[in-house]
Amino acid sequence: MLKVKSGDLDKMALLFQRHHRPLYGFLYHMTNQRESSEDMVQNVFYRMLKSRHTFTGEGEFITWMYHLARNVLKDHIKKNRRSGNHYDMADFAEKIAGGEHADLLVEKKMEAKALQNAMANLSPESREILVLSRFQELKYFEIAQILDISVGAVKVRIHRAIAQLKTLYLQLESKIA
Repeated sequence: MLKVKSGDLDKMALLFQRHHRPLYGFLYHMTNQRESSEDMVQNVFYRMLKSRHTFTGEGEFITWMYHLARNVLKDHIKKNRRSGNHYDMADFAEKIAGGEHADLLVEKKMEAKALQNAMANLSPESREILVLSRFQELKYFEIAQILDISVGAVKVRIHRAIAQLKTLYLQLESKIA
């Protein structure tokens, strides 16, 4: 990023290549919207380019990138509150393949859906910290820098979020069964 900051804009393509998938995963797990997440990834990289002068190189690039991503996500949420909910048609277009393992596929799909619903019912703060730690596999100190809290607070929040997720998941599973 320091090279991009100094004017070597071709390095932005390398940053995109390295970081767009994890960034998409973070945004998708926060919104459950494929197309919107893809758009937000593009917005994050646009903001990186636009705000490259603010990157100092003192902290890690990842934390700076996730700060930008969180801001893009907040803007997206504000925009959707004003214009109503947005649903991606791709989410409704999935089909389950038939065959001898169809029952197992259906069961796994139902479990995944229950987990996805439980994640969606978490508070945004709890969902965010679980996505950063479990899906993005960031270290606690990186999460602490992104959220501007202590490592101890990160550990406590993750523990509480997992407990809350477990409770929600079991509630949803009992309704299905």
